[in-house]
Amino acid sequence: MDKCEQMQRWRLILGQDSSKRFSDMNMPALSEEQLLMDNALASIYNKNGGFSDSGGKGPSNPQISRWLGDVRTLFDKDLVKIIQNDAMTRCGLKQLIFEPEILENTEPDISLATAILTLKDMIPKRSKDSVRAFIRKIVDDINKLLEQDIRRAVTAAVNKRQHSPIPSASALDYKMTIRRNLKHYSPKLKTIVPEHFYFFERTSVSAANKWTVILDVDQSGSMGESVIYSSVISCILASMSALKTHIVAFDTEVVDLTDKCEDPVDLLYGFQLGGGTDINKSVAYCQQFIENPRKTLFFLVSDLCEGGNRAGLIRRMEEMKASGVTVISLLALADGGKPYYDESTAKKLASLDIPCFACNPQKLPQLLNLALNGQTDAVYSGQWTHYPPYGG
Repeated sequence: MDKCEQMQRWRLILGQDSSKRFSDMNMPALSEEQLLMDNALASIYNKNGGFSDSGGKGPSNPQISRWLGDVRTLFDKDLVKIIQNDAMTRCGLKQLIFEPEILENTEPDISLATAILTLKDMIPKRSKDSVRAFIRKIVDDINKLLEQDIRRAVTAAVNKRQHSPIPSASALDYKMTIRRNLKHYSPKLKTIVPEHFYFFERTSVSAANKWTVILDVDQSGSMGESVIYSSVISCILASMSALKTHIVAFDTEVVDLTDKCEDPVDLLYGFQLGGGTDINKSVAYCQQFIENPRKTLFFLVSDLCEGGNRAGLIRRMEEMKASGVTVISLLALADGGKPYYDESTAKKLASLDIPCFACNPQKLPQLLNLALNGQTDAVYSGQWTHYPPYGG
């Protein structure tokens, strides 16, 4: 990058107010594309930036639509998301995201989806279909990212002792295949050449051997991103015949959303983001679903900021753990992927050997596999969690 290009980039970073100073330094004029970038950024970051029309009668929807189109054309996808979110914060565009023509041209983003879900009761009738379509894009992206890995992880864990002669790439038992074929190692190829492959049984599991998975999800204001991931994961798990899946939402009240697990968008609409928190009440409700403790996996997805009976919550979690339930606390993920949580409650749970940590969503399939195999101690290593967990 030569000096002229460096000056042009600094000019774009510092904004239009710095143009005279750069002109005095004999900086070459901005290219046509750079001028478009400059104008798009000025709408958000300049002191007098904004989307008001020339007549001063308030925001102009066509102007915003053109701006969104320019931003998506000129900047990388990751930058588009940042600029869109800054526009929401700096220019008060929350009421405008419900305009159908705007949503259709908006890059899908989980933070933006969280804002929309928070305001879903205010969505005008003309925009409801566009909002659902926008949420559907987010859901589909997460589903593509996680579904195959989750299904593979659950299948491998639940049927780890049952094998089938029917070949299936997704059901391949890698560990047994490698172990049984070690003697067929080829020095020339420097790899194992298997003579026989082993596959997990894909037939349905009997009711007595089914695992019960319970997701108890905090729907207070800080939980937006975690709620979206939890909804998609719940629907994936609910579609698997080897599991019985329950999903419960709570603030100061408890809502059972299990019957909405056929469609993650419908499930998301069942959440009411915002409000207080009574975790103890929700955990008490979830205990009714525990039939076989040693075949039950309980996820508490929360920031652990208990507004109810904290001592009662700790006692219930301890009792659940002692009965044989696999209990895991997943902390809320705030902006930038950093965990947001009550530290004292997290430490207390960790002292009871209840894993309590923030997990990168892409690592959830691995977590499920470990949990269903009774290897939750492995999460304490901190090697694959999003944040060093308590207990390590």
